[in-house]
Amino acid sequence: MKLKGLYQQFLSCNAICTDTRKLSSGCMFFALKGENFDGNAYAKNALDGGAKFAVVDDPEVVVNDRYILVEDVLDCLQQLANYHRQQIKAIVIALTGSNGKTTTKELILAILETTFRTQATTGNFNNHIGVPLTLLDLKSDTEYTIIEMGANHLKEIDMLCHIADPDFGYITNFGKAHLEGFGGVEGVIKGKGELYDFLKNKSRNIFINASDETQLALTSDYSHTIVFNKDETSSAQVELLGSRPFVTVSFKGQKISSKLTGRYNYDNISAAIAIGDYFGVEVGNIKRAIEGYTPISNRSQILKVNSNTIILDAYNANPTSMLAALDNFKLYGDDSRIAILGDMFELGPTAPDEHQNISNYAASIGLEHIFLIGENFYSTKGNNDMIDRFRDFDDLVKTFESIKLNKKTILIKGSRGMALERLIEYL
Repeated sequence: MKLKGLYQQFLSCNAICTDTRKLSSGCMFFALKGENFDGNAYAKNALDGGAKFAVVDDPEVVVNDRYILVEDVLDCLQQLANYHRQQIKAIVIALTGSNGKTTTKELILAILETTFRTQATTGNFNNHIGVPLTLLDLKSDTEYTIIEMGANHLKEIDMLCHIADPDFGYITNFGKAHLEGFGGVEGVIKGKGELYDFLKNKSRNIFINASDETQLALTSDYSHTIVFNKDETSSAQVELLGSRPFVTVSFKGQKISSKLTGRYNYDNISAAIAIGDYFGVEVGNIKRAIEGYTPISNRSQILKVNSNTIILDAYNANPTSMLAALDNFKLYGDDSRIAILGDMFELGPTAPDEHQNISNYAASIGLEHIFLIGENFYSTKGNNDMIDRFRDFDDLVKTFESIKLNKKTILIKGSRGMALERLIEYL
């Protein structure tokens, strides 16, 4: 079936579905394939369960005209998403980076939706399937959309750009994330920089944080940049007033007090403010949006648990974000601080050195005690009475079941696979 014909059938449906366990009546089901499943095998179940059409690429399953046969279901999903994006008049802002993508996206959304009809990536639907699904969810009256783009290999951001066709872009930073897939920091810069390459080729605008030398270097020969936090001539100048425990900034004479902890969130807040200001959001609305935003999903949350204060930053971790979290923790400056750090994943051959570096740094900032969890941290060297190492979560739990922490400030940070938020019930 040709794309235009498929698009008309898509418009007659009320949603896109890819999982028969989450069907909505009248949806269009896309029979995607995975490592351990073939969606074609579930097409009949989808139609029986309420789907209006099933898009498949196996002719053997087609029995009537409610089955739409295409050459490749995933490719079809991506093409349809791009086609829908072209029909919608919304301004598309693409966002990628090693750290802070989701927080920055949520802040931009909070600011823009005070003034405009705005949609954004839900959760971390930021890959080759999530981006098309986000685009296909765009409503005809949407004015702005923020598309988060994730990647752990070269050419992935480029592919997502060709699907989303962004009008504007911003890269939060270039850090030591997904080093295994990118092949090192230079690979990270090249991979994330594919967003810049796409926008340059289209002569479209790039938001630049002047405090990031890599952003400046990669766009030094490009004129369509919107630079913030450089000086009074910048598109926006956001001043940091404080970051303990929460980030407070000043913008256009307004003091803005966030619920985000960590000096590193100053850059995320600054970017969101600069982008909102560029698109004409009034400073009062910017202030209300930032102050009303509460972090979720284990991202830089400050919790009170019994007599302890918990800094829960357990959504993900890499060497760059781990160092930033420890630098922020250092500012707390008292002698009752405890760090609970979990392994950082996808570092490839650099993993031993990166975990050793974090262990050494954590031991140097005057903490009362450090608990290291995971095979990589367990293998780090150093005889220090303030450090305890555990192979896995269960070993750590046994220790916490036998001790009682009182009136401590505790940093919890690790990769998503470590799921360190499970510790809360033992503190």
